[in-house]
Amino acid sequence: MTAIAPAAPIATATAVAHRPGKKMNIALWTVQVLLALFFIIASAAPKLLGAQAAVESFDTIGWGQWFRYFTGLVELAGGIGLLVPRLSGPAAVGLTITMICAALTQVFLLGAAALAPFPLVLGVVFVWIAWQRRDSIIAVRELLAR
Repeated sequence: MTAIAPAAPIATATAVAHRPGKKMNIALWTVQVLLALFFIIASAAPKLLGAQAAVESFDTIGWGQWFRYFTGLVELAGGIGLLVPRLSGPAAVGLTITMICAALTQVFLLGAAALAPFPLVLGVVFVWIAWQRRDSIIAVRELLAR
C-alpha cells in the first residue's frame, strides 16, 4: 500500500502592495478632496434637494424623479468615499461608471453630445485615482470575500 502525500497548498495570487510616493499621494488627496467637494456640493446636493434644473433634467431623461434621487445618492456616496482612505479606490471605480453613464445620457437621452466630454474627462481622472488607489480596491475585495 502506498502512502498518499498531503495535497500541496493551493497557490493564490497575492497582490503586490502599491503605495504612491509622497508627492503623488499629496496630489491624489488634493484632487480627491476637490472632486469630493464638487460631487457632494455641486452635483449631489441639487439633485437631492430638488433644484429646479435637476428636476427638469430628470424630467427630460424620462425615468422619473426616483432616478434623480438615486443618482444624487450615488454621487454623494462617491464623494464621501473619495475622502475615506479604504474606500477611495472603490469610490473612484463607482464614479468612473457613473461618469460613463452620464456621458451616454448626455448623448442619447438629452441630445446634448457637446456636454458629454466633461463627464468623460472626469471618468479618466477617476480611472487614474482608482489605479493609484488600487490597494484599497484589493483590500475591500478581500474583505468582502471573507
